[in-house]
Formats: sequence, C-alpha cells, structure tokens
Amino acid sequence: MKIALIGYGKMGKEIEQITLSRGHEIFLKICAENLHEFTIENLKKADVAIEFTTPDAALKNIFTCIDAGVPVVVGTTGWNMHLKEVKDYCQKNNGTLLYASNFSVGVNLFFALNKYLAELMAPYNQYNVIMEEIHHTQKLDAPSGTAISLANDILAVHPTKKQWSLEKNDAENLFINAKRINSVPGTHSIKYSSEIDDIEIIHTAHNRKGFATGAVIAAEWILGKKGVYTMNDVLNIAK
Repeated sequence: MKIALIGYGKMGKEIEQITLSRGHEIFLKICAENLHEFTIENLKKADVAIEFTTPDAALKNIFTCIDAGVPVVVGTTGWNMHLKEVKDYCQKNNGTLLYASNFSVGVNLFFALNKYLAELMAPYNQYNVIMEEIHHTQKLDAPSGTAISLANDILAVHPTKKQWSLEKNDAENLFINAKRINSVPGTHSIKYSSEIDDIEIIHTAHNRKGFATGAVIAAEWILGKKGVYTMNDVLNIAK
C-alpha cells in the first residue's frame, strides 16, 4: 500500500515507522518545507492518505484528498465544527473519509467503556461527574478532541448536564480540567463523586505508538471503501 503522509511532525514520524514495519510504502511526505508537492496530481498516485496536521490546515487538506479521489484518514482534531460540511462534500463527490478524535485501539475501547458507564450512572443524580485531560504542551486544542468525544457521550445520557465547560462545575456544566504538561502523550479520566464514594476510569497513553498504529490499521481497513467512517467501524464497536 502506498501512503501519502500529510504532516511530518512527531506523529508523522511515528506513523512512518509503523507503516514501514507493516510492509507499506510512504509514497509522499508533506511538511511545511514542501507544500508545493501537495497536489492532486501527486495524491492520485497514492492508495490512501493519512492526515495529521493542524486544525487550520485540516479542512483544506481533507477537501484536496477527496478531490484527488484518494481515501483519507484524518487524525487532526479541532475542526469538527465543520464535520457536516465535510461529510456532505465527501458523499457528494463519492469520496472516502475516516476520522477519529483518537486512533488508539485502547482509547476507542475506553470510549465504549465511558459510554456504558455513563448510561449506568444516569439514574443516580447524587454523583457529580467531572473530567480531566492532560496532554503535551504542543497540543494546540483544549480540551482535546478525545476529551470532547468522551464528554459528548456523557452529555447524551446525563439527566442535568447540558454542555461541557473548561471553567464551570455545576448541575448544567460538565467540567473538563484541561492540563498541558511537557512530554505527556495523553491521559484522560472521568470521575463520578458522591458523599459516599467515587467511581473513576482512566486511560493513560505511554507513548504515541498506539495512536500511530491505529491510524495505519485504519488506512489498511479503509482501502477500497467509499463513504464516511470512524474507528467504531474499524474495530466493530457498537455505536
């Protein structure tokens, strides 16, 4: 499989190692120094593209991949306010998109665990729920896309919480304590607290390898498909 790698920072370099170890080829590597090579003509030579850049660049990169007819796996977060627009464009142009707030297999299992726990806790309003997420200082968006995904699954079933907040912790706001610390790949925790006890689930990433491996697995899975997918489809996790 020939992969176009859009974004060649720390994550891009990790994806490159995983790609080569699984017997694939990095056909094209795009970074700030060679943006002139990011063309539809070059993309058409790839079997699939993997996009890990910045929120500001992601939207244009996705559209370019769709225009080139190359399936694109998107790991950039912070652009989801445009998700409907992107889905509509992908479907209109018979494209292929696989997006996720986090490609780690462990994190996606954690998503499922969080959703199930939220459903179990919904009838018990004596528990207040809060979240904490910790990432490295280069992480541009806060809260992280992973934290927002976790929060949205809680909000979907919680009897009083209406939205997440980086500042408020009350009946209507799900507080997310977003921290940025050097050299922390990612930690997410959800805690339900009452006067009697606490219930807490935590996922801690030890390095970027899990994210990179998941992205390459997603690229392998999406090859030959049309439409819009998430990691739930790749891992066959019930939505």
